Amino acid sequence: MVQQLINGISIGSIYALIALGYTMVYGIIKLINFAHGDVFFVGAYTGYFTAKAGLGLILSLIIAMAVCALLGVIIERLAYRPLRNAARIVILITAIGVSFLLENLGIVTLGAQAQGFPDIVNKSTYTLWGDVTIDSIQLIVLVVTVVLMAVLQYVVHRTKIGKAMRAVSFDMEAARLMGINVDTTISATFAIGSALAGAAGVVFAIMYPSVDPLMGVIPGLKAFVAAVLGGIGIIPGALVGGLLLGVVETGVQSIPGMSLWRDGVAFAILILILIFKPTGLFGKNVREKV
Repeated sequence: MVQQLINGISIGSIYALIALGYTMVYGIIKLINFAHGDVFFVGAYTGYFTAKAGLGLILSLIIAMAVCALLGVIIERLAYRPLRNAARIVILITAIGVSFLLENLGIVTLGAQAQGFPDIVNKSTYTLWGDVTIDSIQLIVLVVTVVLMAVLQYVVHRTKIGKAMRAVSFDMEAARLMGINVDTTISATFAIGSALAGAAGVVFAIMYPSVDPLMGVIPGLKAFVAAVLGGIGIIPGALVGGLLLGVVETGVQSIPGMSLWRDGVAFAILILILIFKPTGLFGKNVREKV
């Protein structure tokens, strides 16, 4: 049981990093960015190329986060900003289109075949007690998640751009009237969320050592489930939702004959949440005036 908990927290940490991007963007402009999972695969491939160049884990993470942050800003500027005042369904369809575009560009330029991820971490296994173990890759995932969450909390609550993000999230027009550059704030939100997805892509590729252009589809959808589970638009909710989803997944996988239901359980959770608690664990019902 404890071993499954450790395994679940490890994969759940990756879901949480991706889910943060969904929840930050939704919190600002009420957009479900379904291209976010494909930013994840770009991060994984960036890590793949930097690792092949012998740059090591830390540099691979930094470069992947920078590349994905830039990609997030480009997507926001070219695809979403012109539709800022359009109907939500139009923006949602655009997000799906951007997702397909990135996936097919990846297939055309990188090939459809999976590539083995280089070994940039010396894998060691440590015994905690009894039969309970944790390996070096799981430790790296946990450390990266904790560090990035701490940095994110600092940025959101202690910096000028973080205060601007919270102001825009609360009332975009009031923030604009107060002199906040809303466009810059939204771009910064996309950059931060995409950078986190890039980091998640690298550590995911280290944990499951292969990369391919469609690798972000299922993790991206599961991260969306995690964001909804925790309460989309709420940063702590994304973290808790990701960890819970990871633990539930590994718990189901450990049941004899149930391993094939691992992915299905995530989407069953989404359906149940939307039926019984559509605001998520941390969300609150908000009335909208028409």
